[in-house]
Amino acid sequence: MRIGLIINPIAGMGGRVALKGTDGVVEEAIQRGAKPIAADVARLFLHELNNYAEGRGVEFLTGPDGLGEEVLAEFDFPYEVIRHRDVRYREVLGVRIPDTDSEDTKELVKRMLDQVELIVFAGGDGTARDVFSVARRKVPILGVPTGVKMFSGVFAASPEDAARLVAEFLKGNAELVERDVMDLDENAFRHDEVRPKHYGKALTPYAELLLQGAKEPTKTDEAEDVDAIIEALAEELEDGIYFLGAGSTLKKLKDLLGINGTLLGVDIVEIKNGEARLLVKDAAEKDLLRFAGENTRIVVTVIGGLGFLFGRGNQQFSAEVLRRIPKENIIVVATPSKLRNGFVRVYTGNKEVDDKLRGYIRVRVGPWMERMVRVI
Repeated sequence: MRIGLIINPIAGMGGRVALKGTDGVVEEAIQRGAKPIAADVARLFLHELNNYAEGRGVEFLTGPDGLGEEVLAEFDFPYEVIRHRDVRYREVLGVRIPDTDSEDTKELVKRMLDQVELIVFAGGDGTARDVFSVARRKVPILGVPTGVKMFSGVFAASPEDAARLVAEFLKGNAELVERDVMDLDENAFRHDEVRPKHYGKALTPYAELLLQGAKEPTKTDEAEDVDAIIEALAEELEDGIYFLGAGSTLKKLKDLLGINGTLLGVDIVEIKNGEARLLVKDAAEKDLLRFAGENTRIVVTVIGGLGFLFGRGNQQFSAEVLRRIPKENIIVVATPSKLRNGFVRVYTGNKEVDDKLRGYIRVRVGPWMERMVRVI
């Protein structure tokens, strides 16, 4: 089988540095200490795919240089490069980045349409939107999760799951289903405004547990339940350092504590003698590392539809941060609808840390009720 592979080389760079995306701010991301991660994620996908007999029979059609060629050159897969233009590079504070944009993605998809049976892309929601804008329903697409948000339903749960899903597709064990393609206005997102837009339904290979869901809002009829949970939790928080995660549920907690926290970022808060003080607003990974320790607590919620605790929209909680904090210090709040699958996901890119978090975790589902939920 011939598969298209497109890598968005700057996807995901804004996550750990609290930029909530990279579109239009790659220089700022680098200035904050960001490094390219998309190529490494694509390598994980290809390395895993090479472990499957079906995967070793794949021939790829890809883009030049950082759009796919550079990574594929490290493997034994046969591949052909679409040289639609010369890709130039520039350096920003010692970080080498290509002069690619969404038009490159669209042009590559256009040239792949009649030549491949599946298009795999490494990127986030913006890349999914670009791929879908050309592919529509002519060719199925599959995302290798590399971006920050990834609210669309066309992404595998991890690079490894993407490889397994491709292998299942090659064996004829993965059906094609319709999945939502969504994207947010990243500039508004950075200013705590959620402006999602639905761009259509793409055809995507599906096998149970390998494909994530699409982002869903909190159900209206659960709003009072959320308020009750947060009020009870706020009364129970002991003195200490807390990392308060993103989302409307935790924004209610931040407001109740009387701090000017972010809606879509991670805030570092100290509670002392029952009073909360904001230490760092919209913290990046480096800020969390300054305060992370055995006594630090994390408060997070489950992203509705996606089912993730860590790995979607909160990459500030990196493997190194989570390595330093005991699992029992992670407080999870979620309404029952967010747990309807019976499990939640984590993906930090570090197997040791992911294994530490897997198993079961307590989730606060009511003012005085917890549920043991499986972490996969």
